[in-house]
Amino acid sequence: MNDIIDKLGYLAGGSRFRRIYEKMQIGGDKVYKEFGVNFKSTWFPVYYVLSNSKKPQTIMEITDQIAFSHITVKNIITELDKEQLIIITPNPNDKRSKHISLSNEGLSLLKLLNPIWLSFSSALKNVLTSGHPDIINILKRIDTELSLNPLNVQVRNISSNQILILDYKPSLKQYFYELAGHWLSGFLKGKLEEEDKFALHNPDKAYLEKGGFLFFAQFKNEIVGCVALKRLDEDKFEFAKLFVDPKYRNIGIATKLIERCISRCKENSAKELWLQTNMSMQQTHKLYYKLGFIDSEAPNQMDVLKRTEKIMCMELG
Repeated sequence: MNDIIDKLGYLAGGSRFRRIYEKMQIGGDKVYKEFGVNFKSTWFPVYYVLSNSKKPQTIMEITDQIAFSHITVKNIITELDKEQLIIITPNPNDKRSKHISLSNEGLSLLKLLNPIWLSFSSALKNVLTSGHPDIINILKRIDTELSLNPLNVQVRNISSNQILILDYKPSLKQYFYELAGHWLSGFLKGKLEEEDKFALHNPDKAYLEKGGFLFFAQFKNEIVGCVALKRLDEDKFEFAKLFVDPKYRNIGIATKLIERCISRCKENSAKELWLQTNMSMQQTHKLYYKLGFIDSEAPNQMDVLKRTEKIMCMELG
């Protein structure tokens, strides 16, 4: 039997997410049943919020924490109440809402659920990382993208505002110097270091032939950004020569380039991603910190440039 979902490609993205969710939900419910625990997979996010709350929660407060719809949370609350796992009381500060907390039965159930959740966590890690080692961050980026740019808006603007991150191909080589080279020459007032002179004109030899990668950002059919991913050893990479055309900054291109570097590192089972920068780029530092980089000492494998004033690293786990 042919699966139409496979034929539809990206058009079936939502359907495939739904199918994966249903498989996980059905399997999860079977696990609870096999352990003899009266619990449903769909209850988990709401129940978990209540189990970690030091004070009663309202439906709106729960909704804000898990970003589910109000009606979905309300339905789960109804089911939990039916099983006597929660207590619902009037909210003294707002007559329109109720206070919700776990009942004694709900608290007792938590002792049985915690060891099951540990097993779930290990099993789900195996399942999810079979798709990609960086799957959790990938899903987070999809979630964030849909929050910032809802699908209806993206459909409306798809022809003009799509950002694509491209792997290196020979026809893109010229853009590496046109983007990073011109910027760096101006930044350093023409005083390029030897590593810069070679890498900017020969990015394929400087990075690709040594086990690294090159990525380019395309926006409105123009190449507007680039970054190099330099291999330091079997377990470490360094990203360098990150540059985005000033006309196209502040729309997320730099973030997408760095995220591609992170994903490629994880695809290669790398443990660390490094970078070099200087103190004049404070706005860029905020982005690095936001993505999870921390200040560090340079590893032995890194060729520290004379202009470098700060070394940063991300542990990839």
